[in-house]
Amino acid sequence: MACRSCRRHLATQLSSRQSLSASSQAHQQPSAAFAWQSTRQAIAVAPLRQQQQQQQRRGFGSTSQCQKSWIPEPLRKLGGLLVSSTSQPYQVHAATETIYKTCAREANYTISETDKRNGTVPKTEEGEEIGVGNTTWHKDFDLPPTFSTWSQVTMLHLYLVYARLRNLPPDAARSWQKQLTDHFFFDAEERMDVTHGISARGLRHRYLKDLFVQWRGVILSYDEGVARGDAALAAAVWRNVYKARPDVDVRHLAAVTAWVRLSLKSLDQMPDDALFFSAAGVFRTPASHQLALVDAPARELEGLLPQSQAAAAAAPKSSPRVAG
Repeated sequence: MACRSCRRHLATQLSSRQSLSASSQAHQQPSAAFAWQSTRQAIAVAPLRQQQQQQQRRGFGSTSQCQKSWIPEPLRKLGGLLVSSTSQPYQVHAATETIYKTCAREANYTISETDKRNGTVPKTEEGEEIGVGNTTWHKDFDLPPTFSTWSQVTMLHLYLVYARLRNLPPDAARSWQKQLTDHFFFDAEERMDVTHGISARGLRHRYLKDLFVQWRGVILSYDEGVARGDAALAAAVWRNVYKARPDVDVRHLAAVTAWVRLSLKSLDQMPDDALFFSAAGVFRTPASHQLALVDAPARELEGLLPQSQAAAAAAPKSSPRVAG
């Protein structure tokens, strides 16, 4: 995983190469680079014409014929052209970037630039900077708008997508999971630098290593919770999202647990083709909607819970009939 400085340098080089290529095409000046780019495009797109047969005689078409593509058929057929396996990483990158952005904004927060300049950013008892957040995880689930909350809620959403990706072929699943992981850690390092002002690269890398250890533990704990039952899953949410706080509201734990089960069910019912377009739509239903389900008593507990007894006492009672 490259650092931010390396990625910026690489982006600058790619931008300069693209502008140079565009300038040469505009002035119609053929060059060796342009000829090689045209050859690569012909091999990647593989149009059904005479040039494809010539390239196959040279051996360029043997790779795509031997490897079976896992990209859905409607995506490979675009404008009558057959997309080769060389374009698959770019399609996966675009799809995973859309999914990750949806996961990352669920507990997004900001820190005032004025507070950062004046050194008046409020902090938790552990010394973590507190920002401003207005998402459902901050308002309805009593979570502070901090980097820890953002990372844990984002990892919870990423885990749900990870669990669904396990149904793909092994190579495809690894490609999707790697792209999602890269998006998360690139964004985490960016947030450390821009939002929290951690400019030292060595310090950021040390925090990223700790975050990676947390990420591996999150996957293990949620896997155990999904396999063992709701009690184990709620305990995993309590340890990771709520940092094992003793004053946590059990209603929040129950609602998040129910939301995790619902999200896993929705992702499981989604076909593989829809992962490219509709996977992020699963998180449109916020977890706070499950609070109404948690507050509604089961029929077996009617009259036993305090709220049920209060409702029964407040209900009007019919006067007994007197026999005449």
